[in-house]
Amino acid sequence: MLRKLICAAFVGLLGTWSMAIAQLEVVVDRADLKPVPIAIPNFEAIGVDPAIAQQISDVVRSDLESTGLFTVTPEDAFIQTDLNIEVAPRFADWKIIQTDALVVGTVEQITRDGNELIRGSVRMWDVYGEELMRFEDSNGRQVSGRRFTTTPEDIRRIAHKIADAIYSRLTGEDGYFDTRIVYIAETGPKNARIKRLAIMDADGANVKYLTSGAFTVLTPRFSPEAQQITYMSYEGGIPRVYLYDLRRARQEVLGNFRNMTFAPRFSRDGNSVLLTQATNGNSDIYIMDLQTRQSRRMTDHPAIDTSPSMSPDGRQIVFNSDRGGSPQLYIMNTDGTPRTCPSGGRDIACRITFGTGRYSTPVWSPRGDLIAFTKQSRGRFHIGVIGVDGRGERLLTESYLDEGPDWSPNGRVITFFRESAPGASPTLWSVDLTGRNLRPLPTPTDASDPAWSPLLD
Repeated sequence: MLRKLICAAFVGLLGTWSMAIAQLEVVVDRADLKPVPIAIPNFEAIGVDPAIAQQISDVVRSDLESTGLFTVTPEDAFIQTDLNIEVAPRFADWKIIQTDALVVGTVEQITRDGNELIRGSVRMWDVYGEELMRFEDSNGRQVSGRRFTTTPEDIRRIAHKIADAIYSRLTGEDGYFDTRIVYIAETGPKNARIKRLAIMDADGANVKYLTSGAFTVLTPRFSPEAQQITYMSYEGGIPRVYLYDLRRARQEVLGNFRNMTFAPRFSRDGNSVLLTQATNGNSDIYIMDLQTRQSRRMTDHPAIDTSPSMSPDGRQIVFNSDRGGSPQLYIMNTDGTPRTCPSGGRDIACRITFGTGRYSTPVWSPRGDLIAFTKQSRGRFHIGVIGVDGRGERLLTESYLDEGPDWSPNGRVITFFRESAPGASPTLWSVDLTGRNLRPLPTPTDASDPAWSPLLD
């Protein structure tokens, strides 16, 4: 019952959903969408400081509420307080306070191979169905609850994994909370800006700076394995593309191009990097194999071609080009063979945007169905999405400057950066595909150029 409510809300807002959800044949009008009430009492502390259980509970609540799909029932509304993870709750008590789902959890200390670890366990109940809602374990088997274990220094990840499990169970989609965001941390005056590579949890916690700020860095992007970052750097005064290995905290130059290289992005298999090389004022797209360091030219056109992004299956690339007279979005086959264009005819690269305005920074959704972009029109900037066939363009945001979109790993949320007015500081934001759930992402400094990691292992 509960999953149907959430699935129906998405169907009504987006018009499409995955096949399993579409089969529910439930359509809810956009105006009727209401977040699902969910109760998450503080998890029981077993042999650990209650503050640890409190922190994990708080993070789970915050993660789920941030989606806009759930409202968390306040603790002072609870009637039943004698909850036990092994015992069914008194459903009538939760119906009275109009809660649809109830999450019960424990946090305990365990010893494994001589190491002290923290384990979080959780079960969830459908209040109106009066039944235990089963999860899937890592092998796809139905289980009554989920358990996650980590070191005491990494307890927030337990909370994110629990939130991911709850989100996945209720929506049928993968979660996106146990992830990280890399971005450019900015400090100093506008005419002497210091731009450092920084990384944080998806909710803004655990910020770490990866470069010193001695040189400017731009446009970081994650590899599919979340252990490497590619970015542009002006180290030594020369604009070049670098790789940063998060495991070794080490960076290296990606090839020795004679000319300016920028706009790097990993291929979907992580074995190559797409980038732009500029020669005599003209730019074209290249792809470099990370093992051999051999590069192949993808476009060869007198126009400016830049900002490539590969489809999830690796067969197509979307990029930005002014070959039609203004910056627009084009799609080409990765192998360079001609393709049939939506507007008719065949060409090496097919234009997919024809609206008024200037399009840039396209990014292919991990789901493969949409492309996110930046659009400049009538003095305003927007983050938007469009189908890969050029249909169904929707603008999700509007501001003085919204730019640099990137997708959550489940393809349902987009992060970007915003300057709300001339001279305003850049800040990070996120918006879901409905455009309704627009939220700022907290950072300790000004921030730009965000990129979302895959789910962590």
